[in-house]
Amino acid sequence: MRIWHSDKPSRCARLGFTLVEVIISVGIATLGIGGIVSGYIISAQRAEWSTCSGAAQLMAMGRLEQVRIARWDPFALTPVDELVSSNFLQRVDPLQVALVGTNAVYATTTVTINTLYVDPPLKAIRVDCVWSILSRGPFTNTLLTYRAAD
Repeated sequence: MRIWHSDKPSRCARLGFTLVEVIISVGIATLGIGGIVSGYIISAQRAEWSTCSGAAQLMAMGRLEQVRIARWDPFALTPVDELVSSNFLQRVDPLQVALVGTNAVYATTTVTINTLYVDPPLKAIRVDCVWSILSRGPFTNTLLTYRAAD
């Protein structure tokens, strides 16, 4: 009977990972997980910004509707002009967004009304809604419309 003896390690002893391979694979996994987490954080911040922007747009539209219902009739027997900037003072209100805790986001709405023409009567109405979020901003949502006399 012959016994075969070799100085080379057996094939089973060579089936493993070296320390360098393990470190490289852990590094690649860390980069991948870090990318996923940072992508999630950025998308959550963008979703919050988009929600606040939509709420600010709705706030500006609501303020514009308040301006649009003001009476302005220069052709009446007693002319009426409630459509002036001094009737619509600057307001600071919280945005209507779903929040956790007390992290309210406040917005300032400003109404500017300019007379463009006297004959025919025409006025320009501008509503600005200014807000900030996440220590960034200010951001402004602006609506502009024209209005003729009643």
